[in-house]
Amino acid sequence: MASIHEQLIEKLRKLLRGSQFAPGAKFLTEREIAERFSTSRPTANKALSSLVSTGLLEFRQGAGTFVRESVLDYDLQHLVSFTEKAKAAGKTPATQVLAFQKMPATAAVAQALNVPLGEPLLYLERVRLADRQPVIFERRHVVARFCSRMTRTDAKDSLYAYWTAKCRLAISGADESIRAVNASRPQAAALGIAPNTACLLVVATGFLEGGMPLWCEETLYRSDVYEFRNQLGGVSGPKPAQGRMRLTPDESQDSKR
Repeated sequence: MASIHEQLIEKLRKLLRGSQFAPGAKFLTEREIAERFSTSRPTANKALSSLVSTGLLEFRQGAGTFVRESVLDYDLQHLVSFTEKAKAAGKTPATQVLAFQKMPATAAVAQALNVPLGEPLLYLERVRLADRQPVIFERRHVVARFCSRMTRTDAKDSLYAYWTAKCRLAISGADESIRAVNASRPQAAALGIAPNTACLLVVATGFLEGGMPLWCEETLYRSDVYEFRNQLGGVSGPKPAQGRMRLTPDESQDSKR
């Protein structure tokens, strides 16, 4: 059974999902929460602190606690379309396709996709926008034989939707790593930010059912508009270490060409 503290947090979450508190609005005070939900002020304070730490609220010194302006969440447990995520955050999604071409697999990309050297691939370079603001810069290689009729126009919309609906592909998931990086000049120009701005880089390989790789990508997320969230379970025992070989600088550049 959930503790009083956990129950209060859930009640406050439901309150935030309603229409009473818009993004940017001042939220209930510790005293108001205690009176409204018949709980102690220390419990109310603990619940408020929890919602601040998870990003739903923000504390402003001398002003109080406010509902945080809507941000884009990155789901660490499921593959979710950017289009759907942006709409869920109340934003209008759009895509700029900077590059769409066929190319043979280089050594580094062939290894990542487990295909022969020279295998025909589709190379996509896209900027994803939310309310006309660039938020994601993406470079992606796709095994062409699985979606041979894909066009530049198709690349303007959700790739997941195209692959599953038009190509009848069953996507099982992706392996990804996430690390903090500083945006290079070309990346910064694409995202409309200053060079060396801190961003989050996702390097991933996506798979079809059966374990066949479909795509590999390097996707840069603006850290000022994106949050990466996850919900963890209880403490478990140690597991065997897992890792991947990091490409050398030359190999990394080779994979982007």
